Parts: sequence; structure tokens; C-alpha cells
Amino acid sequence: MSRIGKKNIIIPKGVTVQIAENTVTVQGPKGQDVLVMHPSVKVEEAESVLAVSVKNPDEKQDRALWGLHRALLANIIQGVTRGFEKKLEMIGVGYKAALKDKSLVLELGFSHPVEVVLPEGISCTVEKNIITLSGINKQLVGEIAAQIRRLRKPEPYKGKGIRYAGEFVRRKAGKATKTAGAK
Repeated sequence: MSRIGKKNIIIPKGVTVQIAENTVTVQGPKGQDVLVMHPSVKVEEAESVLAVSVKNPDEKQDRALWGLHRALLANIIQGVTRGFEKKLEMIGVGYKAALKDKSLVLELGFSHPVEVVLPEGISCTVEKNIITLSGINKQLVGEIAAQIRRLRKPEPYKGKGIRYAGEFVRRKAGKATKTAGAK
């Protein structure tokens, strides 16, 4: 039995859930999202509680899908009520970020500025050296944050680059420090 799949999902006030064949549509104060379900997984709604189940709980594949779909539904409900947010820090001299229409323009020490087009449903704010991405789709917010971080990963010697807020970057000692300690 799936420990995650067995847990029921409580539907908060202001959220409506519509279940049709293999799709679940969730509408809330922040927007609407749709989840396409696997054929062996079914969802039932009773008294503002969602219960996820599978046709054959003894199959390993079905148990994995059970927990996965329950987690995806819980994330969609959280997304349409509170939303998701990722913060990125830029550390480095001359690193700048600016919003231009529906894209984020980054100056990261390259010979040209890098432009990241933000997809529909993702909003961005820039304050000094902190980029904040937000939206209702957890996977999409995380993917865009990872794409931006991938443009200039934090390097281990000076710590320059783009990192998640609160991320710890392990620092290495440089050549000068190593040779000075050997004498």
C-alpha cells in the first residue's frame, strides 16, 4: 500500500474540483489547473475531501502511480490557493537583472545580455540582486528557476553566480592559500 496515496486531500474553501473520465480540473482564487490521470488511477470526491485509489494495489507500478497522482493533486490544490515561489540570488560584480515585457534580461559577465522568455503563468519580480519567480504550477516554477540558475552556476572559489536563496555553496581554497600553508 502506498503511504502517500492513502492520505486524503482536503479541499479548502473557494476551490472547486471537477472530475471527468481521466482529467481532474481544479479552480481556485489564483487560477485553474488540469491534471490528466493514468487509466489505472481514479479519484473520488466526498464532502470536500479527495480520495485517490488504484485498480490493483498489489502491482508495484500501480502503487507508484497512486502516490504520484496523490502528490500531483495536492500540489495543484496548493498552487491554486497559495501558489509557489522560488527565489534566486545573483552574486558577482556587474551581475544585473531586469524585466522587459514578458522576459527576464540578465547581464552575467558574458559579452551579451541573456534573455529568458517567461512562459504563460509565471510572474517574476526583481529587487536588487534577488529574482523571485511565482506561479500556480510547481513543476513549471521549479523548471524556470533551474534554467536561470544553469546560465551561471555558483563557482566554488569566489562563490560568484546564480544560486537559490539559502543555498549553501561549498568553497574551495585557491592555489595561493594551498602553497602558503605548505611552507
